[in-house]
Amino acid sequence: MSALPTPLAAPFTASFSVQLQALATAIRTAQPPPAGLLVDEGARGIEVYRHAYRARLLAALRDNYTVLARALGDEAFDALGLAYLAAHPSRTPSIRWFGAALADFMAGSGQDLVPHAALVDMARMDWALRQAFDAADAPPLQGAALAALAPEDWAGLVLRLQPGAQRVALAHAIEPAWRALRAWEPESGAPQPELDAPAPHMHELLVWRPGLETRWRSLESLEAALLAAVADGQPFAALCERAAAQLGDAEAAAPAVVAALQRWLVEELLAAPDQRAS
Repeated sequence: MSALPTPLAAPFTASFSVQLQALATAIRTAQPPPAGLLVDEGARGIEVYRHAYRARLLAALRDNYTVLARALGDEAFDALGLAYLAAHPSRTPSIRWFGAALADFMAGSGQDLVPHAALVDMARMDWALRQAFDAADAPPLQGAALAALAPEDWAGLVLRLQPGAQRVALAHAIEPAWRALRAWEPESGAPQPELDAPAPHMHELLVWRPGLETRWRSLESLEAALLAAVADGQPFAALCERAAAQLGDAEAAAPAVVAALQRWLVEELLAAPDQRAS
């Protein structure tokens, strides 16, 4: 069969594109499909596509929020996921990023969907760890590079966090429950861990990825402040000033910052300078 003549091909292609866009809208919503595009299956056929579309996005959401899904259970998580999908349809070509606003959506939802506020923190922790896992790679800063600095260069030293490093504000002490649920394998048949409701506790969680393994730990207020300064691009001297203000002791400031720096080097939390920027 020969191709359509050029004068006919453009309007045909445009018309078909419009129909496909209308079909995609019908699959994502309750709108009827374009007339004549699903002749054989009719209304029942479009429901098959709608079900498959929702199921695929729910599976992606469950993969992005593994611990939250285990905490809620299948039925409650599906209800939450469908409500989120209705409010935040997928807008990106990759479903990897579907669910980016789930924690904020949960924070504004009622108890029917989110029976405990600590579940919002679990969602934030899940998403931060997935972001860290997918973050760009950067060689870690080595202690030898700092040892080579002249004394007069330390005040202006600007440290750089690894691309996947994040500080996550949490309102509950969810870490023990999160760890227990992450270790639980429902497929093994083992019963779900019995957990107490996490207590209210305002703090920050540090999430990062050295090599191929994501890690996390809670932050004390001083280290959280120092990491905030690093993230803002403030020099070493400013970090010492912030430590002095928080500790109320200028003499203790520099040793505290150096101790934090030594820990960050061991944990590979800092990235080596970007040679392209120099």
